[in-house]
Amino acid sequence: MPKKRLFTPGPVEVPQSALLAMARQVRHHRTAEFRSTMSEVFEGLKYALQTANDVLILSCSGTGGMEAAMVNLVPRSGKALVLESGKFAERWRLIAERFGIEIVRYELPWGEAFEAAEVERLLKQHPDVVAVFSTLQETSTGVGHDIEAIGRVVRNSPALLVVDGISGVGAMECRTDAWGIDVLVVGAQKAMMTPPGLAFLAVSSRAWRQIESITRPTFYFDLLAYRKAAQSGETPYTPAIPLIEALAESLRLVRNTGIETLWVRTKLLSRAMLAGIAALGLKPVAKRPSEGVSAVYLPEEIDGKKFLTRLEERFGIKLGGGQGPLKGKIFRIAQMGLVDEVDILGCLAAIELVLLEMGKNVVLGSAVAAAGMVMGKGDWGLA
Repeated sequence: MPKKRLFTPGPVEVPQSALLAMARQVRHHRTAEFRSTMSEVFEGLKYALQTANDVLILSCSGTGGMEAAMVNLVPRSGKALVLESGKFAERWRLIAERFGIEIVRYELPWGEAFEAAEVERLLKQHPDVVAVFSTLQETSTGVGHDIEAIGRVVRNSPALLVVDGISGVGAMECRTDAWGIDVLVVGAQKAMMTPPGLAFLAVSSRAWRQIESITRPTFYFDLLAYRKAAQSGETPYTPAIPLIEALAESLRLVRNTGIETLWVRTKLLSRAMLAGIAALGLKPVAKRPSEGVSAVYLPEEIDGKKFLTRLEERFGIKLGGGQGPLKGKIFRIAQMGLVDEVDILGCLAAIELVLLEMGKNVVLGSAVAAAGMVMGKGDWGLA
């Protein structure tokens, strides 16, 4: 059996120290000892998310965090501007529809990136929009959206800016406060290097004023309850205790490495991966690639499902496949978390071999050499 190598865009590999933390006997969550851990985690999250705002911890997936953001900010029959271009951006719309929220759609073909000027135009056309819902890194297509530019135009309107940073935060640059993000949603199982089951929300003072002003159609996801509990280093309901113990360890690694160093390293790994892919004659899905995930079109003659299966059976490499209209047509590789240079080179070598076996004309070593050139010239911040 080959060694298992996880390159999916979530879950990602978990640091050994975090795995060991989950193996300890479970502590009770209403104790001074656990509150101390929670306080450390809250501060670690503020650093990773680059915010001085309140950060809340929910025991749910990232989708639960998205739902919490939506129902706490926009009342039923209120209006939301949804920026939709990919499977996970689409989720904002689906949540809004479920709760009877009126939707203004800024929709683009999958693989394209949003333009701040169009967001500005739509906000002027719809001045009653309560919030703009966008995505930092679209996991289904590997697109990185320009949230900094979008934030500048949203700040000039009454609307709030809500960002799905579930897969992007920790992998690519995201400055919550500096960019004017009012609610940032993050998931544990991506660049935060923790098993699935936790979501985090950074909430601005502007967002709190909106939350306090409406009737929220939720009990478990009522963010006012989480804010009150967080003031004492707790959560309002029983948290996923072992996951928080693991998160504390992973956040220590983030802080010790430095969030900006992580951004630089991930960007270089992304550039190396894309250079290797280009050397094989393959093309990325994204017109504006993100750093944490690369989505790549397969040759038309290659069966996507068979390609992924063979990679896993031969080399233990687990990649993500396509979703929606891209199912069977692409593969997705994560460059976040514990992934390093050797991982990227090994993954590209395996891709070369599998493509060759499946009939594509491949010059073995071409992708590895192209990626190596990028790595060799990069500043990894190791001085």
